[in-house]
Amino acid sequence: MRRRCVLVSGLTPAALAAALLLASCGGGSSSTPTSPTTPGTPGTPGTPTVTTTITITAAGVSPKDIQVSPGARVTFVNNDTRAHQMSSDPHPDHTDCSEINQVGLLTPGARKETGNLNTARTCGFHDHDLPAVANLTGTIVIR
Repeated sequence: MRRRCVLVSGLTPAALAAALLLASCGGGSSSTPTSPTTPGTPGTPGTPTVTTTITITAAGVSPKDIQVSPGARVTFVNNDTRAHQMSSDPHPDHTDCSEINQVGLLTPGARKETGNLNTARTCGFHDHDLPAVANLTGTIVIR
């Protein structure tokens, strides 16, 4: 890639040197510029989100299904008026994704994070006290 330099008359030598330094005229970089990546929208397939939040209300959990990158943590926020005990599937053993079990009991207004979800897999979760209530279940896909 060729760059053109334009000199402006009337600049002091110091200002000219600074302008040249900032403009990097004559540099011949052959590397391709990269653009920063931005996290996707929680729950959107194909766009992993590094961190995300699952909110619990009287209507249930939202979003129900999310996707995160390995190493991410998920925050559960209890906006319901009752406590919820968030646990990994299957009930009652909670052995699929022990990182989810770190959330545990959430009193109204509380928020807690899972452990780091390092292994690529699909983790189901539920409210331990209400395991059959479908609105309080969901999945976290790690990939």
